[in-house]
Amino acid sequence: MTYTLKACGSIAEIGQVDWDACANPRGQPRDPFLSYAFLHALETSASACPETGWAPYHVALTEESGGVLGVVPMYLKSHSQGEYVFDHNWADALERAGGRYYPKLQVCVPFTPATGRRILVREGPDDDEYGKYLVGGVMKMAENLDVSSVHFTFIDRAGWEELGELGFLQRTHKQFHWQNRGYGSFDDFLAALSSKKRKNIRRERREAVSNDIEIEWVTGDALTEAHWDAFYRFYMDTGSRKWGRPYLTRQFFSDIGRTMSQDVLLIMARRDGRYIAGAINFIGSECLFGRNWGCIEDHAFLHFEVCYYQAIEFAIAHGLSRVEAGAQGPHKLARGYLPTHTYSAHWIVNQSFRDAVDHFLKEERRYVDEEIDYIGDHSPFRNDP
Repeated sequence: MTYTLKACGSIAEIGQVDWDACANPRGQPRDPFLSYAFLHALETSASACPETGWAPYHVALTEESGGVLGVVPMYLKSHSQGEYVFDHNWADALERAGGRYYPKLQVCVPFTPATGRRILVREGPDDDEYGKYLVGGVMKMAENLDVSSVHFTFIDRAGWEELGELGFLQRTHKQFHWQNRGYGSFDDFLAALSSKKRKNIRRERREAVSNDIEIEWVTGDALTEAHWDAFYRFYMDTGSRKWGRPYLTRQFFSDIGRTMSQDVLLIMARRDGRYIAGAINFIGSECLFGRNWGCIEDHAFLHFEVCYYQAIEFAIAHGLSRVEAGAQGPHKLARGYLPTHTYSAHWIVNQSFRDAVDHFLKEERRYVDEEIDYIGDHSPFRNDP
């Protein structure tokens, strides 16, 4: 059979039916970030677009009849912002040596440090073959575009291993995830913790809502523009701080509210009749993904309540197996979130620079393994070794 690879400057060129058939096939856990609705909203809201340094360059593999067999979410990038896998030092080193690091190709979900598949193929007897064609197509496009590098970030472990076998440099990182060990309630989860951690969490939860604060879960048809107006104020407040950067436009939130509201959970805090804080989460078939948080009033422990404890309650109530609460956060350990590996894979064109990065990554992987082992030894759970 003859296959054709093409690069698409918009996900709309591929279409929702074909994209979703590859991104979320029946045999895979549903990932809301890979959905057409999410990625299309990033483009049409001018959040991920050429003007922001995220030029869509999605790859599609088609058969002779025109049917789409596989896709790769890819962007031609002129910077390294919004990725959460940091290669700024690589860019500086190459450019100090007289090279050019940008543009580069980024295979990812923009602004989203959540693990998932990146080589997206329809289910079928030849899906492994489709995947190899897609990776080959990405490499050919990198050559034609004369880019410095290709980066698959927050890829699932299976994809990471496959890319390693194809010669990609392998990188690891860590996040803190909560695992549902068959809990029937939040109290069941607390009972699994050490006495000290259990008491601390109960105290934090009491104090978080002590100023007559009410917590709401808002999802599906209950989401309104008023909710998005309130949440966007929180989002922009976080983005205005020195460590923040608001990548998403106000239109993005309206778009996902219209096209994928069943996949969205807002956890909102209200006081004196108005919303004062909130967090946006996305609901997968197995996982609740926590993304952005913000507030317009400061209350002790409210961040922990809205982002961590309420997320655990929702996951237990809806039978989800885990909560991924995003990047950063050793403070999550004491609240039941344990360290876990995340993965990325990198192709560097310049051979001498590639060798230097390879050496760095070998040392970094060893350090990440040791760090996860060390943190894991301080688990808050009673029965963990």
